[in-house]
Amino acid sequence: MISRTHELEEAAEKLKALEAQMETLRAEAGKRKAEWAKLLTDTEGAQALIEQYQSEQNALQQQLADLKVRAASDRAWQENEAEQRARLLERTEQLEKSKTEAEQQLAAIEAEIKEAESKLALDSEAQVKLHSEQEMLSEQLAAQKIRQAELAKDIESERSRRIALAQSMEKAADQKAELESAVQTEKKSIADKQKEITALTEGQEARRTAINGMQEEIVRLRRAHDEKERYTVDIRKGIDELHKASEKQSAERTRIEERKGAVEKEIDDLIFRLQDSYELTRTEAEAQAEPIENVKETETQLSSLKNRIRALGNVNVAAVDEYKEVSERYAFMTGQIKDIETAKRELEQLIEQLTTDMCVIFQESFTKINRYFGEIFVELFGGGSASLQLTDPDNILESGIEIKVAPPGKVIKNLIALSGGEQSFVAICIYFAILKLRPAPFCILDEIDAALDEVNVRKYAQYLKHFFGQVQFVVVTHRRSAMDEANVLYGVTMQEDGVSRLLRLDQNGVAITE
Repeated sequence: MISRTHELEEAAEKLKALEAQMETLRAEAGKRKAEWAKLLTDTEGAQALIEQYQSEQNALQQQLADLKVRAASDRAWQENEAEQRARLLERTEQLEKSKTEAEQQLAAIEAEIKEAESKLALDSEAQVKLHSEQEMLSEQLAAQKIRQAELAKDIESERSRRIALAQSMEKAADQKAELESAVQTEKKSIADKQKEITALTEGQEARRTAINGMQEEIVRLRRAHDEKERYTVDIRKGIDELHKASEKQSAERTRIEERKGAVEKEIDDLIFRLQDSYELTRTEAEAQAEPIENVKETETQLSSLKNRIRALGNVNVAAVDEYKEVSERYAFMTGQIKDIETAKRELEQLIEQLTTDMCVIFQESFTKINRYFGEIFVELFGGGSASLQLTDPDNILESGIEIKVAPPGKVIKNLIALSGGEQSFVAICIYFAILKLRPAPFCILDEIDAALDEVNVRKYAQYLKHFFGQVQFVVVTHRRSAMDEANVLYGVTMQEDGVSRLLRLDQNGVAITE
């Protein structure tokens, strides 16, 4: 036990040391995992930034391509403009040359006209000829002037076009300079982005290398942790086995001690029984005891004697009185049970008879109410038909009741199809049918005519007279037609605040009293 205890203590110390190492390894692994997660986060951020820069680079490259296309288009346009400018210059030179020739011809014609005028004064015959020549020359002069005006207009138009072309070329040059500047700026931005992407790629590679190293370190730490864990499990198994052996020894020792206590208690009980039953002490019993030669035979004889004593049972002196009391109670309870069963059968017969009577009475009353309902409906509605039907005729007391009505000129499958006034009138007909079967001595009707029109209110009020002499009605109403049919009217007025006055009008004698 001492060596086992020492082994347990050593194993516990080793377990503590291993748990401390495991905690250190766990902390280191957690730290590595945190760093790895941070590197992963940084890598993902760098990857996202690289993707963003690549997207921006693609956009810039697309813009650069667009700018190149625009520059090529501008160059083509400039070349076209240069060709048009050259053609305009050539056209302008031709027009200037034509103008010069026209001016020269005009000067020659004017000289000829002057010469012809001078000759006209010398020769009258030649005057006619000169006159015709003059007219011809005048016509040529007018044509030349018109031609000169056209040429001047063409020249002015060409000058305007040349000025516009020059302005357009200047504007194109400015746009070209701006485009070239934008191209240079975009190229510089692309180069910067390329540098940033390169730096991020290098950083990403470094992070990947670090991550791979950390993964290898984590794998190594996990392997070490698993080895420590297996070693710890083995130690714990050994400790558990030691605990089980120690517990087994403790249980065995406890069992022996309990057995010892039981034997000592058994000896004390035997000594007490000797003293109580045979009035012998232990010393006296040992002196009188005889040696037992055959233990099994003696135990058999002892068991037989005990069984014979046990078969005699206990002696109960009060058994006769108890039997008498129980017998009387049994006779009383038996009589009570018979009385209760007889009362139960009588009650069941009474309930069955009452149920039969209720069914008969209900069937008779229902038949009469159904007949009265049809008659009253025809009288109040002026025609049609109405009836009450049981939903379960075989079980009258639990059956529902359906109302079937058909006012004059209508086919109704459901009471919901009736108007509010018609539904109220149907209910009034059913109430009158019940009242006709069992007239009540006193009846209060509280505004049951609210949904009726004046014609039906008068019919309802007049039908109340069928019950005069059997029922006294108190009708609460605001309808004039119902008031007209009443014998006595009662009204409540409040002429002063908090003071009510009751007015009574006897319509038979037309007398008003307070």
